[in-house]
Amino acid sequence: METANREGDDRLVDPVRVVAICGSLREESYTRAALERVLEEAERSGAETELLDLREWELPTFDPDVDREAAGDAEEFAARVRAADAIVLGTPMYHGSYSSPLKAALDYCGFDEFRDETVGLLAVSGGAFPVTALEHLRSVCRALNAWVIPHEVAIPRANRALEDGRFVDDGLEERAATLGRRAVQYAAIEPDPDSFESDQNVGARGK
Repeated sequence: METANREGDDRLVDPVRVVAICGSLREESYTRAALERVLEEAERSGAETELLDLREWELPTFDPDVDREAAGDAEEFAARVRAADAIVLGTPMYHGSYSSPLKAALDYCGFDEFRDETVGLLAVSGGAFPVTALEHLRSVCRALNAWVIPHEVAIPRANRALEDGRFVDDGLEERAATLGRRAVQYAAIEPDPDSFESDQNVGARGK
């Protein structure tokens, strides 16, 4: 789908591209199901979408002595992220934080992939609200100088919120759908000046 440009003339521009990264490796993943709902709504808002399912990517534990080109699928993965206009990060909450597969994926990215990008956050837990996982991802995004959408999705007690890959909690489904719409709406936002965290993030340079 193509959309008219901001000036409202008849020229056409490329559609917004929204990429979601699923940090869960489970076969029956609540995180993946929730991200699919986010992307479904983004498509309804006119975007092209892609789900980067980390089960399908070879991303070894990050080793700074190994070039990204030699680290499995890391170079291609980073290229897919870099091509996005908006990125949605989804994770289950493990030990109060986000998952190790998502951590490995983010370690292969840097400012080239995230600086000034619009990022949405979604976290899932089997128990109480996965607030700390969202907070930790927000900190990572600040260090990469991304702009994080204020609206975020926290899905507690996921086995009650989703069944057979579909939401049964209407309120949480609407939150996920709203994130999809916001990812498209704010994909071209001009972010604030660089954060203090990004200025200190030497490790993200030269990825």
